[in-house]
Amino acid sequence: MEIGSLTLEDYSFLYPDMESNSNFISLNPKKRHRNDDVQQQQETNTTNTPASLNDLLSSLIHFDNKEQLQQQFMDPEELKPTIPFDPNHHHSYFAPSQFQGQFNEFELIEQLDDHSPSPTKKPRRSAGSSPDGNNNQVQASAGSSSMGPQRRLWVKDRSKDWWERCSHPDFPEEEFRRSFRMSKATFDLICRELDSAVTKKNTMLRDAIPVRQRVAVCIWRLATGDPLRLVSKRFGLGISTCHKLVLEVCSAIKTVLMPKFLRWPDESTMKKNKEEFESVFGIPDVGGSMYTTHVPIIAPKTNVAAYFNKRHTERNQKTSYSITVQGVVDPKGVFIDVCIGWPGSMPDDQVLEKSALFQRASKGSLKDVWVVGNSGHPLMDWILVPYTHQNLTWTQHAFNEKIGDIQKVAKGAFARLKGRWSCLQKRTEVKLQDLPVVLGACCVLHNICEMRNEEMDPDWSFQLFDDEMVAENGVRSAASVQARDQIAHYLLHHGRAGTTFL
Repeated sequence: MEIGSLTLEDYSFLYPDMESNSNFISLNPKKRHRNDDVQQQQETNTTNTPASLNDLLSSLIHFDNKEQLQQQFMDPEELKPTIPFDPNHHHSYFAPSQFQGQFNEFELIEQLDDHSPSPTKKPRRSAGSSPDGNNNQVQASAGSSSMGPQRRLWVKDRSKDWWERCSHPDFPEEEFRRSFRMSKATFDLICRELDSAVTKKNTMLRDAIPVRQRVAVCIWRLATGDPLRLVSKRFGLGISTCHKLVLEVCSAIKTVLMPKFLRWPDESTMKKNKEEFESVFGIPDVGGSMYTTHVPIIAPKTNVAAYFNKRHTERNQKTSYSITVQGVVDPKGVFIDVCIGWPGSMPDDQVLEKSALFQRASKGSLKDVWVVGNSGHPLMDWILVPYTHQNLTWTQHAFNEKIGDIQKVAKGAFARLKGRWSCLQKRTEVKLQDLPVVLGACCVLHNICEMRNEEMDPDWSFQLFDDEMVAENGVRSAASVQARDQIAHYLLHHGRAGTTFL
């Protein structure tokens, strides 16, 4: 639109009463004082109408041109709609480009929070802020951090002083052996064997627990039998973490160490065992001594009657529940076969029938080998038990005495097992389905200590109190009866029988 083509009629629709209004004031973009306005009104009243219209047209054209210039030179980014910073600030809007180069993002947040409509809400201080309001660490990384506070993992601070002292090379050997029931060398051997199975990788949140500490938590828990809350205080770990470590290490012991340290002997090893048993006790072809003990448990939620131990209940005058552990040991008291987990109400002969040892013998794998049992086991072609009837002869008394001496080897092994690992002496916090793995780990650790000649402290001694019940069917084979009689006569006539029965 050209300026010269504008006429009064072009803008008459804006002011229809313009000609009749004598007090009409022209628009002027410049500010004027009040006195100037009055003077201008007087001049307007005295001047002609066409002059006032010219001023009006000039003002409208000025505003129109100014608006076009602003739109032409305005930044396109400023034409975009702005967004609210906080949903609670319904009437505060801003364009981000207006604040660039003037404030950093944390100063802007602080200013906006100061005008927050909520009087009780305080600005959240990030992890790097100090209590006095200084935000030096956060401002240093303000260019790369987000507007909100940074998240960080909450970890409870626990003391690990005791374990750090135990793991130090200068820690006394005797004190270490009292705590873990083994020497430092044996402990290091176990850690090396379990390293690949127990090692965990570090994560972005935290570092993994070292292998030595994992193994130490498990062994100390088995050795002392203390509750998990005390284990947690000792090693500076959570209660659930300690419980998880015990199960993981016991499972690794079963998987890695049991095939190496608890297995049925081969022919050459079995031959050595027979020779050693005969040289000490005089009975030929004895390959192992068998005994069955009970481990107390908490009353299970299902099938309670099966785990009820009547004999322990009558003796202790307290309701007792247990599971059985059947083991066969060599002349040194090392376990060569174990059967763990059958309910405590089952007698020894029924536990034997459920074991893998019984299945192995049924297939002929124990030919020409005697396993010495007690009166609770039946007399079979491969199991040798004492005489149980009344009015025994001198020969039978002598035989029973030798059988009792061989039985003491197995009973002594179980006494050392329960004495070294105190968790077997009382009811544990382990679930019933996880208990066989823990008991199996105790048997493996027992074998390692026995093979390495780890001494038993007198304070660890434990007295077994398992009641022996005579098997209902004491004789399973007629040939085994004749074989037992021949062994008894051999002991008496060759001077191998004892004389304590006389």
